[in-house]
Amino acid sequence: MARCLSQARKVHTTLKPAKVRVGRSALSLRSRLARSGRRSRTRRRRNWPSRSRNFPLPESAWILPLALILVLPLGAAAQSQNSKSESLIRHGQRALDAEDFARAASDFEQARQLSPDNLEVNRGLLLSYLQMKRLDDAENIGQAAVERWPQDAQLQHWLGLVYFKKGQNPKALELLQRSENLDGSRYGIHLDVALVLLSGDQYSAAGEELERTVKLDPEAALAHVLLGRCYQNTNRTVPAIEQFKMALRLEPNIPLGHYHLGFAYASVGRKHGAIAQYEKELAQTPDNPSVLYQLGHCLLEAGDLQAAVSHLKRAAGLDPSNSDAAYDLGKALLLEGDAEGAIFALRHALALKPSDPSPHYQLARALQRTGREAEAQQEFQNFSALKKNQPVQGGMAAGPTQ
Repeated sequence: MARCLSQARKVHTTLKPAKVRVGRSALSLRSRLARSGRRSRTRRRRNWPSRSRNFPLPESAWILPLALILVLPLGAAAQSQNSKSESLIRHGQRALDAEDFARAASDFEQARQLSPDNLEVNRGLLLSYLQMKRLDDAENIGQAAVERWPQDAQLQHWLGLVYFKKGQNPKALELLQRSENLDGSRYGIHLDVALVLLSGDQYSAAGEELERTVKLDPEAALAHVLLGRCYQNTNRTVPAIEQFKMALRLEPNIPLGHYHLGFAYASVGRKHGAIAQYEKELAQTPDNPSVLYQLGHCLLEAGDLQAAVSHLKRAAGLDPSNSDAAYDLGKALLLEGDAEGAIFALRHALALKPSDPSPHYQLARALQRTGREAEAQQEFQNFSALKKNQPVQGGMAAGPTQ
């Protein structure tokens, strides 16, 4: 209410000079009409002496001045309101560019009170709420705006991202694909469609979107990384490697670029190339448990047990829920001769993933090393039973996904 009153006072102040000018113009016109009337009455007195001196002015003589008095101040008010709205839009855009999303939201909220049917205002407010993670507010604004402007690709795009962030992927995909159909010339819309598809492990469809993305913007390093992931997870490792290399040429420190290239190298048996890439990634993110695990795994396969144990211990400590890290650690400790340490790690791996036959086998060997033959035989039997029930898998595409 206070804001409304303040705005009303500002409008009232700006209208005062207009009223004065219009009033003088109207009075001047009235004086001319009155003088014209007096001349008319003089002539009439000569011709018709019996008529009254109070002969009234014709009604039409007052219509134009009255219209000027009423309409021109309203026009000034509308002009002032539009000027204020345009100023707020400019300030909001500058705040968005500066990533000051709270200020942007405030500017666009005020602008929307003045110009609720302005497309730019609704776009700016939706984007501000989205960036601030005010997802319910963004959804409300976005739904109303999309209903008002159903052919606007940006509104469809941003409302789709709202639903994506809320975990409502079917709604998100519907809106993003609608935006894509309205305007497929923007690389960002293809990238965001791909992200939704990737979140559902739809690698082939996501790859098609990312191929469009890199055609529209060949220097988008992230798009190359994601396209490489799609290729890697659809058994196309050679083009995946090329995509990861391209991303690193464009942006040498892109997050997880070296990690994904290392993963691709490891999948085709290039262990030393993989180790080199994982070490580069670890230099950027020294406490990333996934990088530590993959590096430790490659070092184990390469026979560098001391380095493998060091990295696998860190990986298991940072992510105790990683059954693969616990299993590889147990295996490495057993190969190093630490049977008791191996038993502890392997039992932890089984607690996390009891259906995996491999830890049972390694645990049986570790138990044998410590002279617990009966327990070892039981673990061998558990391994055999689980192995029989395990479906046959093969091929690179059946391996772990990124």
